[in-house]
Amino acid sequence: MGHPLLDLKNKTAVVIGGTSGIGLALSKGLAQAGANVVPTGRRTDHVRAAAAAIREIGPRSLEVTCDVMEKASLGALLGAVCKEFGSVQILVNCAGRTKRLPTIDFPEDEWNAIIETNLNGTARACQIFGRHMIEQRYGRIINIGSLSSFVGLYEVAAYCASKGAVGTLTKALAVEWAKHGVCVNALIPGVLRTDMNTKLLEGPRGQEFLMRTPMGRFGKLDELAGATIFLASDAASFVTGHLLVVDGGILASGVNQ
Repeated sequence: MGHPLLDLKNKTAVVIGGTSGIGLALSKGLAQAGANVVPTGRRTDHVRAAAAAIREIGPRSLEVTCDVMEKASLGALLGAVCKEFGSVQILVNCAGRTKRLPTIDFPEDEWNAIIETNLNGTARACQIFGRHMIEQRYGRIINIGSLSSFVGLYEVAAYCASKGAVGTLTKALAVEWAKHGVCVNALIPGVLRTDMNTKLLEGPRGQEFLMRTPMGRFGKLDELAGATIFLASDAASFVTGHLLVVDGGILASGVNQ
Protein backbone atom coordinates (compact mmCIF):
# COMPACT_ATOMS: atom_id res chain seq x y z
CA MET A 1 0.00 0.00 0.00
CA GLY A 2 1.37 3.41 -0.99
CA HIS A 3 0.87 6.49 1.16
CA PRO A 4 -2.59 7.92 0.32
CA LEU A 5 -1.27 11.49 -0.11
CA LEU A 6 1.20 10.26 -2.78
CA ASP A 7 -1.56 8.64 -4.82
CA LEU A 8 -2.20 10.56 -8.06
CA LYS A 9 -5.33 8.65 -9.16
CA ASN A 10 -8.05 10.91 -10.62
CA LYS A 11 -5.45 13.59 -11.34
CA THR A 12 -4.35 14.71 -14.78
CA ALA A 13 -0.77 15.70 -15.56
CA VAL A 14 0.51 17.51 -18.66
CA VAL A 15 4.22 17.03 -19.34
CA ILE A 16 5.55 19.50 -21.92
CA GLY A 17 8.68 18.09 -23.53
CA GLY A 18 7.45 14.77 -22.18
CA THR A 19 8.22 12.54 -25.16
CA SER A 20 11.91 11.75 -24.62
CA GLY A 21 14.71 11.77 -22.04
CA ILE A 22 13.87 13.21 -18.64
CA GLY A 23 10.38 14.28 -19.74
CA LEU A 24 9.37 10.78 -20.82
CA ALA A 25 10.79 9.27 -17.61
CA LEU A 26 8.75 11.73 -15.52
CA SER A 27 5.62 11.05 -17.61
CA LYS A 28 5.96 7.32 -16.91
CA GLY A 29 6.64 7.92 -13.21
CA LEU A 30 3.48 10.04 -12.83
CA ALA A 31 1.47 7.36 -14.65
CA GLN A 32 2.82 4.67 -12.31
CA ALA A 33 1.52 6.78 -9.40
CA GLY A 34 -1.94 6.66 -11.00
CA ALA A 35 -2.26 9.97 -12.87
CA ASN A 36 -3.65 10.32 -16.37
CA VAL A 37 -0.69 11.75 -18.27
CA VAL A 38 -0.51 13.81 -21.46
CA PRO A 39 3.12 13.82 -22.69
CA THR A 40 3.46 16.42 -25.40
CA GLY A 41 6.03 17.99 -27.70
CA ARG A 42 6.40 19.20 -31.27
CA ARG A 43 6.75 15.87 -33.09
CA THR A 44 3.61 13.87 -33.79
CA ASP A 45 5.32 10.47 -33.93
CA HIS A 46 7.05 11.05 -30.59
CA VAL A 47 3.79 12.20 -28.99
CA ARG A 48 2.02 9.08 -30.27
CA ALA A 49 4.74 6.76 -28.93
CA ALA A 50 4.82 8.48 -25.53
CA ALA A 51 1.01 8.34 -25.16
CA ALA A 52 1.13 4.63 -26.02
CA ALA A 53 3.76 4.10 -23.30
CA ILE A 54 1.44 5.76 -20.74
CA ARG A 55 -1.54 3.61 -21.76
CA GLU A 56 0.63 0.53 -21.42
CA ILE A 57 1.23 1.45 -17.76
CA GLY A 58 -2.54 1.73 -17.24
CA PRO A 59 -3.84 5.30 -17.00
CA ARG A 60 -5.43 7.26 -19.83
CA SER A 61 -3.54 9.59 -22.13
CA LEU A 62 -4.13 11.91 -25.07
CA GLU A 63 -2.17 12.67 -28.24
CA VAL A 64 -1.76 16.42 -28.74
CA THR A 65 1.30 18.19 -30.11
CA CYS A 66 2.44 21.48 -28.63
CA ASP A 67 5.07 24.15 -29.25
CA VAL A 68 6.10 26.29 -26.25
CA MET A 69 7.05 29.11 -28.62
CA GLU A 70 3.35 29.75 -29.34
CA LYS A 71 0.74 30.82 -26.80
CA ALA A 72 -2.03 29.65 -29.13
CA SER A 73 -0.51 26.16 -29.20
CA LEU A 74 -0.39 26.02 -25.39
CA GLY A 75 -3.96 27.29 -25.20
CA ALA A 76 -5.12 24.61 -27.63
CA LEU A 77 -3.31 21.97 -25.54
CA LEU A 78 -5.05 23.11 -22.35
CA GLY A 79 -8.40 23.13 -24.16
CA ALA A 80 -7.94 19.61 -25.55
CA VAL A 81 -6.90 18.18 -22.18
CA CYS A 82 -9.80 19.87 -20.34
CA LYS A 83 -12.23 18.57 -22.95
CA GLU A 84 -10.97 15.00 -22.42
CA PHE A 85 -10.31 15.00 -18.65
CA GLY A 86 -12.25 17.98 -17.25
CA SER A 87 -9.25 19.79 -15.77
CA VAL A 88 -5.49 19.72 -15.22
CA GLN A 89 -3.98 19.42 -11.74
CA ILE A 90 -0.29 18.93 -12.62
CA LEU A 91 1.99 20.68 -15.13
CA VAL A 92 5.61 19.63 -15.71
CA ASN A 93 7.78 21.90 -17.89
CA CYS A 94 10.51 19.83 -19.54
CA ALA A 95 10.99 21.46 -22.94
CA GLY A 96 14.61 22.52 -23.24
CA ARG A 97 17.62 22.96 -25.49
CA THR A 98 21.31 23.76 -25.18
CA LYS A 99 24.45 24.37 -27.21
CA ARG A 100 28.09 24.33 -26.14
CA LEU A 101 30.29 27.14 -27.45
CA PRO A 102 32.67 29.73 -25.94
CA THR A 103 30.48 32.65 -24.89
CA ILE A 104 32.67 35.19 -26.65
CA ASP A 105 31.68 33.63 -30.01
CA PHE A 106 28.09 32.71 -29.17
CA PRO A 107 25.73 33.83 -31.98
CA GLU A 108 22.91 36.03 -30.74
CA ASP A 109 20.21 34.10 -32.58
CA GLU A 110 21.33 30.84 -30.89
CA TRP A 111 21.43 32.60 -27.51
CA ASN A 112 17.92 33.94 -28.02
CA ALA A 113 16.58 30.55 -29.15
CA ILE A 114 17.82 28.90 -25.93
CA ILE A 115 16.34 31.63 -23.71
CA GLU A 116 13.14 31.54 -25.77
CA THR A 117 12.60 27.80 -25.22
CA ASN A 118 13.99 27.23 -21.73
CA LEU A 119 12.85 30.39 -19.98
CA ASN A 120 10.12 32.05 -22.03
CA GLY A 121 8.58 28.71 -23.02
CA THR A 122 8.36 27.71 -19.36
CA ALA A 123 6.91 31.12 -18.42
CA ARG A 124 4.33 30.90 -21.22
CA ALA A 125 3.17 27.44 -20.13
CA CYS A 126 2.98 28.61 -16.51
CA GLN A 127 0.82 31.55 -17.58
CA ILE A 128 -1.63 29.51 -19.66
CA PHE A 129 -1.98 26.60 -17.21
CA GLY A 130 -1.56 28.80 -14.13
CA ARG A 131 -4.71 30.75 -14.97
CA HIS A 132 -6.68 27.49 -15.18
CA MET A 133 -5.21 26.28 -11.85
CA ILE A 134 -5.90 29.59 -10.11
CA GLU A 135 -9.53 29.41 -11.28
CA GLN A 136 -9.92 25.91 -9.82
CA ARG A 137 -7.90 26.91 -6.73
CA TYR A 138 -5.60 23.90 -7.03
CA GLY A 139 -2.45 23.16 -8.96
CA ARG A 140 1.01 21.67 -8.95
CA ILE A 141 3.58 23.14 -11.34
CA ILE A 142 7.00 21.51 -11.60
CA ASN A 143 9.62 23.32 -13.65
CA ILE A 144 12.84 21.58 -14.64
CA GLY A 145 15.93 23.42 -13.52
CA SER A 146 19.54 22.30 -13.73
CA LEU A 147 22.71 22.23 -11.66
CA SER A 148 23.35 25.46 -13.58
CA SER A 149 20.41 27.03 -11.71
CA PHE A 150 23.02 27.16 -8.88
CA VAL A 151 26.53 26.93 -10.35
CA GLY A 152 28.29 27.83 -13.59
CA LEU A 153 29.00 25.14 -16.19
CA TYR A 154 31.77 25.57 -18.75
CA GLU A 155 30.87 27.01 -22.21
CA VAL A 156 27.08 26.76 -21.85
CA ALA A 157 26.37 30.31 -20.64
CA ALA A 158 23.04 30.71 -22.45
CA TYR A 159 21.77 27.47 -20.91
CA CYS A 160 23.06 28.53 -17.46
CA ALA A 161 21.39 31.94 -17.79
CA SER A 162 18.09 30.35 -18.82
CA LYS A 163 18.10 27.76 -16.02
CA GLY A 164 19.17 30.29 -13.38
CA ALA A 165 16.16 32.33 -14.46
CA VAL A 166 13.86 29.28 -14.33
CA GLY A 167 14.87 28.84 -10.68
CA THR A 168 14.01 32.42 -9.79
CA LEU A 169 10.84 32.39 -11.91
CA THR A 170 9.73 29.32 -9.93
CA LYS A 171 10.12 31.23 -6.65
CA ALA A 172 8.38 34.34 -7.99
CA LEU A 173 5.35 32.37 -9.20
CA ALA A 174 5.25 30.40 -5.94
CA VAL A 175 4.98 33.67 -4.00
CA GLU A 176 2.32 35.07 -6.32
CA TRP A 177 0.10 31.99 -6.60
CA ALA A 178 0.40 30.47 -3.10
CA LYS A 179 -2.83 32.11 -1.93
CA HIS A 180 -4.67 30.46 -4.84
CA GLY A 181 -3.74 26.90 -3.88
CA VAL A 182 -1.14 26.56 -6.64
CA CYS A 183 2.26 25.19 -5.60
CA VAL A 184 5.18 25.98 -7.93
CA ASN A 185 8.43 24.07 -7.46
CA ALA A 186 11.39 22.98 -9.55
CA LEU A 187 13.15 19.65 -9.95
CA ILE A 188 16.93 19.91 -10.28
CA PRO A 189 18.37 16.79 -11.92
CA GLY A 190 22.04 16.05 -11.44
CA VAL A 191 24.05 14.30 -14.14
CA LEU A 192 21.92 11.58 -15.69
CA ARG A 193 22.61 9.39 -18.67
CA THR A 194 20.24 10.19 -21.54
CA ASP A 195 20.40 9.49 -25.28
CA MET A 196 21.33 13.14 -25.78
CA ASN A 197 24.43 13.29 -23.56
CA THR A 198 25.96 9.79 -23.76
CA LYS A 199 28.89 10.97 -25.87
CA LEU A 200 29.56 13.94 -23.59
CA LEU A 201 29.59 11.77 -20.46
CA GLU A 202 32.13 9.40 -21.98
CA GLY A 203 34.61 12.28 -22.43
CA PRO A 204 36.61 14.40 -19.97
CA ARG A 205 33.51 16.29 -18.90
CA GLY A 206 31.88 13.06 -17.76
CA GLN A 207 35.00 12.20 -15.77
CA GLU A 208 34.92 15.60 -14.07
CA PHE A 209 31.25 15.17 -13.18
CA LEU A 210 31.98 11.73 -11.69
CA MET A 211 34.85 13.14 -9.64
CA ARG A 212 32.54 15.83 -8.28
CA THR A 213 29.71 13.41 -7.43
CA PRO A 214 30.04 11.89 -3.95
CA MET A 215 28.00 8.85 -5.04
CA GLY A 216 30.58 8.29 -7.78
CA ARG A 217 28.11 7.46 -10.53
CA PHE A 218 25.67 9.05 -12.95
CA GLY A 219 22.00 9.10 -12.03
CA LYS A 220 19.39 6.92 -13.71
CA LEU A 221 16.34 8.57 -15.25
CA ASP A 222 13.90 6.66 -13.05
CA GLU A 223 15.63 8.07 -9.96
CA LEU A 224 13.84 11.37 -10.68
CA ALA A 225 10.36 9.83 -10.44
CA GLY A 226 9.99 9.82 -6.64
CA ALA A 227 10.83 13.50 -6.26
CA THR A 228 8.44 14.38 -9.08
CA ILE A 229 5.57 12.30 -7.68
CA PHE A 230 6.09 13.99 -4.30
CA LEU A 231 6.01 17.52 -5.76
CA ALA A 232 2.95 16.63 -7.86
CA SER A 233 1.04 15.15 -4.93
CA ASP A 234 -1.07 16.29 -1.98
CA ALA A 235 1.86 15.33 0.26
CA ALA A 236 3.53 18.54 -0.96
CA SER A 237 0.61 20.80 -0.01
CA PHE A 238 2.86 23.12 2.08
CA VAL A 239 5.87 22.96 -0.26
CA THR A 240 6.20 25.82 -2.73
CA GLY A 241 9.06 27.84 -4.20
CA HIS A 242 11.42 24.93 -3.53
CA LEU A 243 14.16 23.66 -5.85
CA LEU A 244 14.45 19.93 -5.15
CA VAL A 245 17.89 18.63 -6.05
CA VAL A 246 18.42 15.00 -7.11
CA ASP A 247 22.13 14.95 -7.87
CA GLY A 248 24.02 12.29 -5.89
CA GLY A 249 25.51 15.03 -3.72
CA ILE A 250 27.23 17.31 -6.28
CA LEU A 251 25.88 20.58 -4.89
CA ALA A 252 26.67 19.56 -1.31
CA SER A 253 30.20 18.61 -2.17
CA GLY A 254 33.40 20.41 -1.19
CA VAL A 255 36.09 17.73 -1.14
CA ASN A 256 35.20 14.16 -2.07
CA GLN A 257 38.36 12.25 -1.16
